[in-house]
Amino acid sequence: MSGGVDSSVAAALLAEQGHEVIGLSMQLYDQSEGQTSFGSCCSIDDLHDARRVAASIGIPHYIVNFEKQFNDQVVSNFVSEYAAGRTPLPCAHCNSDLKFATLAEKARGFGADAVATGHYARIARDGDGRLQLRRGVDSGKDQSYFLFSLTQDQLASAVFPVGDLPKDEVRHYARRRRLPVADKPDSQEICFIPDNDYRSFVTRTIPQAAREGALVDESGQVLGSHSGIHRFTVGQRKGLGLASTTGTPMYVLALRPADQQVVVGPKSSLERTRLTASGVNWIVPEPSDALRVTAQIRHRHDPAPATVRSLGDARAEAVFDEAQLAISPGQAVVFYDGDAVVGGGWID
Repeated sequence: MSGGVDSSVAAALLAEQGHEVIGLSMQLYDQSEGQTSFGSCCSIDDLHDARRVAASIGIPHYIVNFEKQFNDQVVSNFVSEYAAGRTPLPCAHCNSDLKFATLAEKARGFGADAVATGHYARIARDGDGRLQLRRGVDSGKDQSYFLFSLTQDQLASAVFPVGDLPKDEVRHYARRRRLPVADKPDSQEICFIPDNDYRSFVTRTIPQAAREGALVDESGQVLGSHSGIHRFTVGQRKGLGLASTTGTPMYVLALRPADQQVVVGPKSSLERTRLTASGVNWIVPEPSDALRVTAQIRHRHDPAPATVRSLGDARAEAVFDEAQLAISPGQAVVFYDGDAVVGGGWID
């Protein structure tokens, strides 16, 4: 229970259905100094909201301390990925490493049979009885992209009570049940970046990340300078300060941390038809042959037709029918068959 409306409604729905529900909230940072804001979720105010909701629906509520795990598995990965010239996806790591691994283990200590969350996703079974992860019915809120790394064992103990509901129905239910968070705004930013300024956060955490380097074109010609590659992502256009010198809009094409170089060029140079991915998790049996899928390279990316092949050792190659813009190392690529997740991994 994050203190938001989605997880609150998930708990209320399960309690209404007659399940024995225990509310768990994750404490992710040190609140001993009385801080009231950490970021956009899991703040001390959010924990109070979760407790108020639990009281209103008549279930016990506990706060579990995951400060060390969150720092080790999510924050440290986020910082090191940016410093290495990649674009991290902390929500996916939080879901797989904390909510459906560490939290699931903690839940078993309470004697719980399953872990329910407020994710907009669904679980079903295919014709062979194997568990499927499917998109939520609300396409605008679907979060299956962030859950691609769930294993069959984790899916077996996962429950997504709001996955079958549109967001407006979730809000309506919360108001009807008079839940204290019924009209609470959704969080949008990265939860551990209070001011949404990830560049300064990385610099504070790894000061050496702010080493100066060069902005170069595709031929290696120096066009300008920068104060750290962590300040850039593939596909970025704003903030380069090159329009007046090149006469044409320039985009970040690649990051070269070994040389501290940011490679820039025209938008057409961002187009790619192929990617490889590591750390691939297959929700279906690992395919022995090429598989036709739609592949999603960002959360808000329109899935694109592609052919995916397993390369073994938890790696895969995807070849798109048409070129895609700004395929970014460090982001997730998730493969779908209709609305069912086939698998996914981390873009190399």
